[in-house]
This record gives sequence, C-alpha cells and structure tokens, in this order.
Amino acid sequence: MQNPDYFKKKALEISDNIIAWRRELHKIPEPGIHTPKTQAFICAELDKLGIQYRKDVGGNGCTGIVALIEGKKTGPKKVFAIRADCDGLPIREETGLPYASTNENMHACGHDAHSAIALGAAKIIRENIENLEGSVKILFQPGEEGNPEGPGGAKRMLDDGALQNPRPDVITGLHVGKVGPATKPGTFNLRREAMMACMDRFTIKVCGVGCHGAYPQNSVDPIMISAQIISAVQTIVSREISTLTPVVVSFGSIHAGTVFNIIPPECTMSGTIRALKNEVRETLAKRIGEIAKAVAEGMRGSVVYDFNRDGPPPLVNNPAVTEEFRKTAEQLFPGEVLEMPEPVMGGEDMAFFLNDVPGTYVFFNTCDPEKHKFYHHNPRFDIDDSILWKGSAVLSALAFQWLDEHK
Repeated sequence: MQNPDYFKKKALEISDNIIAWRRELHKIPEPGIHTPKTQAFICAELDKLGIQYRKDVGGNGCTGIVALIEGKKTGPKKVFAIRADCDGLPIREETGLPYASTNENMHACGHDAHSAIALGAAKIIRENIENLEGSVKILFQPGEEGNPEGPGGAKRMLDDGALQNPRPDVITGLHVGKVGPATKPGTFNLRREAMMACMDRFTIKVCGVGCHGAYPQNSVDPIMISAQIISAVQTIVSREISTLTPVVVSFGSIHAGTVFNIIPPECTMSGTIRALKNEVRETLAKRIGEIAKAVAEGMRGSVVYDFNRDGPPPLVNNPAVTEEFRKTAEQLFPGEVLEMPEPVMGGEDMAFFLNDVPGTYVFFNTCDPEKHKFYHHNPRFDIDDSILWKGSAVLSALAFQWLDEHK
C-alpha cells in the first residue's frame, strides 16, 4: 500500500487533466439513458489509459460503461467499485462560461465533474497496477436524473450485470456541488446510515362527467374532486405518520380542461413521495390510492391510480465502509471530513447499487458560497473545478487501502 500522501501528490499532479475532462464533458451534456457523445468521450480516455471496459451497459439504448482494472498480484482478489453518473439535464445553460454547453442541455448537477473525478482515480490506479491487491471496477452511469420511459440508468445497468463478473465487495461514489452542511469548498460530508430519500412518483386520474360551466349540477366535476384529494392526501403526513419521521408528499402537476367555461370529464395529477424507510414508503403508496378512491367515489367520481416504483429506494450507507472512507479522507485532508447531522430528502439512484452491495455515498462540497450562489438544476449552476483532484485522491487511495486491508 502506498503512503496516502502519494495519492494526494499524484492527484494534484493531474489536476489539469481532471479539469480538462470536466470542461470537455460540460460542453456536451446529454440527458437520460442515451448519452452517446459522453460515452464516446469517456471510452476514448479509457483507451488512452489502457483500461478495459464494456460499453452500452443497460441495453435498449442505455449507454452505461463498466471499466475494470485488474491488479497484477496473484491470489484471490477482492473487488472495489466506484460509481460516477454522467448524464445532464434538459436545461438551457446561462452561466456564460467559456466552456458552456454547446447544445440545449446542461450539466446542471455536476455529473461532468463526477465522471472527471472517476477518470482521475482510474488514471492513478492504472499507473500503480503492479501494487494493486485486487481489482477496481468503475461504473459510468447515465440516466441518474431519471428516464421518461421506465427505469433510469442504475437499475438498467444492474439488470445488465454491471455488478457481476466480477462482483464488487464494496462500492462508493461522490456528489459534488453545494451539498450537505454549509461548509467551505473541498470538504467531504458523510453519513453512516440513511442519507437520502426514496424518489417515487404517482399519478391519479380523476374521472367525472363534463358539462357546460354554467350548469355544474349536470357534472361530476373532476377538478373539484382533485382539489379535495390533494387536501386529503396531505393528512397522511400530518395525521398518520409520526411527527419524528421525515416524509414528504408533493403534487407537482395537475392538468384538466381546455377552455374556461367547460367542466372537463377528467383531471390528471402527478406527484412525488420521499421517505427514508421502505415501510413508510409502502404506507404512503397504499394510503394515497385508498384516499383518492374514497374521496372520488364519495363525490360520484372514480380514479385510476398508478404508483411508479421505477425510482430509487432510500439511500442507506454501510457504517463500516463509511468509517473506512472517513479514515482515508481524514489522512489525506485532516479537518476536512465532516459528519452530516441529518439526512436530505432528495433522491439518488446510487441507492440501487447500495441495495445490492455494501458501500457509501459522500457529498463533496465544490462551491464557494461567495462565488457560486446557485444550487443544482439551476441554469446558472457552477462549481470550483480546481479542487476536483481531491475527489480523485480520496477514491484512489481508498481503493488501494481497502483492497490491501481486506486481501
């Protein structure tokens, strides 16, 4: 095992490479599971590094990449995995940066940086392959921001064997940006248990009877029924779930009618739930449907209810792997590793991988509050990419240290 300072030194030496990778990826953001230009760029860099990989992992247009670095040492091999998402968002960029997006999409969530950090770690690991006590698997995953048709990238890659042949023993990843507690740039924010919520969506179609707006007595008004459902569903949180349990139910869209003076025959609503426990998740799924049905039938209508489980489950970190991450990061960057006092209600499909393999997911603060005032998914979102090398240093050092200690 190399001295931890070695990885810090090597990552700093390739900081310009990491920045360049991030900025090139920033120019070509692609949303969803189909990211062919992004895949081509990452594969070209893996070719230069002499790293083997499988592309188009996920099938049916999903452009995931699974790279594998196998150590030269003989004997039974443990496998350490790193996951980096790589998709963008359908947002028009407004940063004015010289390396801004060249299309109508944007890397407004830092996935360009995640891929660049992973490439940096891959370069350091590959250059020290003679000392590697096992294998390192790196997953470049599209579709983290979701997919309008079916599951996103993590679930698709899992189903296509991304964590097989060889199967990782642990997995880890980072998320950059203005994340976690309000801390200075360059800090790592970790949590040993439930860290992020599930990210499910539901749809309720209310069916009624349309008529002229001047004669509402002839209707079964789906808009009025929908208003009552929205109000009633919120009582699940306020009256059926413990006040000490973090949970969210939000309606994000409601669509009905075409003109002002006609009561339409139906109204469709959709929303999201967030919970940190699967049992709470299932309670919400069941009760939303029951309440919607009861309210609609009580007002002479009916509903078609769909609860979509394509979204990720709660993201729960493994305490032991999280502690090993903390020890390694603290060795490299003393005083810059912090414990998150509470979870966040955002979702992350890294949860699918963590459900399958023990591991940890860490927030890496790359925003200066004086310079970077906009949060993720904002058209003016930006980060300080001069500190991305720290992420590569920690991931590469952790890979070597974990494989050495668990050989």
